[in-house]
Amino acid sequence: MIEVCFSLLLSFFQPGLPDNLESKHFVLVHGAGNGAWCWYKSIALLEESGFTASTVDLTGSGIDHTDPNTISTLSQYVKPLLSLLEKLPDNEKVILVGHDFGGACISYAMEAFPTKICKAVFVSAAMVANGQRASDIFAPELITADDLLPKAQQFVYANGSSSVPTALEFDKSLIKDLFFNQSPAKDVALATVSLRPVPFAPTLERLCLTQERYGSVRRFFIQTTDDCALTPALQERLISSNPPEKVFLLKGSDHSPFFSKPQSLHKLLLEIAQIEPLKPSSPSPPLPPPPPSLQDTEEQQQR
Repeated sequence: MIEVCFSLLLSFFQPGLPDNLESKHFVLVHGAGNGAWCWYKSIALLEESGFTASTVDLTGSGIDHTDPNTISTLSQYVKPLLSLLEKLPDNEKVILVGHDFGGACISYAMEAFPTKICKAVFVSAAMVANGQRASDIFAPELITADDLLPKAQQFVYANGSSSVPTALEFDKSLIKDLFFNQSPAKDVALATVSLRPVPFAPTLERLCLTQERYGSVRRFFIQTTDDCALTPALQERLISSNPPEKVFLLKGSDHSPFFSKPQSLHKLLLEIAQIEPLKPSSPSPPLPPPPPSLQDTEEQQQR
């Protein structure tokens, strides 16, 4: 009863959002195997702070019924995110937040809809550069003998063992140590029963990211210091090879800060939201058309 009264008092005295924010709308994009469900704490915190928080289940994830083994392209995998952005009013911009493989997904979206995104936040995420694949960040030469990820991965061969893998799963006996080593037991239990296979083909697809489109969106990276999946060394390599505008450190967080450090993650998201817009030195030139693959995606969504 005391905790309830205290929460009510906090909400009563909570200051409103500044009027000069570029966006009050966060779009949260989950990582490999996860779904919109993983953001439940962040959604509540953002909404309590006066923001709009949207989430999507990428194709074959969460409650989307598509068989992950049938997903063959990144555009197919990220279609729910692109549909959300395509339906936004012309004058509305969002803050995209991507976790894990969701980093590659928001990068794809930045190239497709740069004028609808004011900031992109990579939370221990695949912040790949032009021409890279999400799988490149886990290249064999970058993995040490102590890394858990190779031990936890289990490939699925829906088209037969002589064909390429169609999906990958994670050994449930290792997911706590890999993804949730600092997370509460109830969240580990939720993830254990909710994680789904990850479509494999999209992780092998090279991204075409142009400076004029993808590069026009401000990027921020949140590092997780106790991460056993995307280790601090791998995060540093991503940051140095494709530097964002600013890097934030989330101390004591495992790979899933939305579980292990939700308040600290929330504080950083609020800080990023309140970073003032850049003042343009000259009128922006017209954006070039998106690459052919993105044009095809946009045409399919307009039908």
